Amino acid sequence: MPKCIVIYNPVSGKRTFESHIRDVTNTLESMEYEYDVKRSDYPQHAISLSEEACLQKVDMLLVAGGDGTMNECLNGMFKTSHRPLVAYIPTGTSCDLAKTLGIPKNIKKALQIIQEKLEVSMDVVASTQGHFSYVAALGNYVDISYSTPETWKNNLGYLAYVLAGVKQFFRIKKIPMIVRLPDENHNGRFSLVLLVNSKRVASFPVINRPILDDGKLDVVLYRYIPFLNNIMFVLSFLFDPKVIPGVKRHVVEHASVEVDTSYRWTIDGESGAKGPIEVRILPQALRIIINQKSKKYFQNQDSQR
Repeated sequence: MPKCIVIYNPVSGKRTFESHIRDVTNTLESMEYEYDVKRSDYPQHAISLSEEACLQKVDMLLVAGGDGTMNECLNGMFKTSHRPLVAYIPTGTSCDLAKTLGIPKNIKKALQIIQEKLEVSMDVVASTQGHFSYVAALGNYVDISYSTPETWKNNLGYLAYVLAGVKQFFRIKKIPMIVRLPDENHNGRFSLVLLVNSKRVASFPVINRPILDDGKLDVVLYRYIPFLNNIMFVLSFLFDPKVIPGVKRHVVEHASVEVDTSYRWTIDGESGAKGPIEVRILPQALRIIINQKSKKYFQNQDSQR
């Protein structure tokens, strides 16, 4: 029988996943998987759990948690040469990756998508801060997912992020940096920089129709312009960033950002390291199950099951 390891974060989102474990195991049994369920009990624990699962050469890794849990499992996977198929049940508060892939937070509906087993090969980004699935970001609003108090998130859900965002509305960041791209360099002060392979970041629609399997990522740069940056943010979410003054979008295979070590990156919605970063795309390096409606973001596959 094929083997599946389930890795879940018990404190993700509203902390209700454990009451649905029987639904998950029933689904795996119906798909004729042998399974084992592993609980991630502390930060970075899912990295070692994922690495161990890959060393066992499991056929599928089912991840239940938020973007941070998925990121940990991704980094555990890339410590080994074995790459199992990944299934995802989003149980966090925001879950940007799941929204891009069309996977609902309703656990029973997410399990239905897993049963349909539409498998694609998705790009992954390798960086000097580890691997990430959808974004490395620096600047305004991108730290909301982990800087918002847990009590707010548990009691208010997405509204907690809105309230946290209001606090940043009047504190636009002015970050000096050099962004080095294959075609040109950008030097100056920026309020926001996104290295992104996704439709959404911090729950906002950043890229209208991303292509997630083309071996490239989007680099979106927001110049610091006093009194105008919040308007630039909103307009770029409504329209293509290319047409917004002060906003530049490039599609590249690799990039680097030189920035002072006092500035901290957000990696897949979680707190990353400070200082410079280099990134490069690993084309179609992750096999993952998605919703049929997100198939349009995968245009470079020979076959899609």
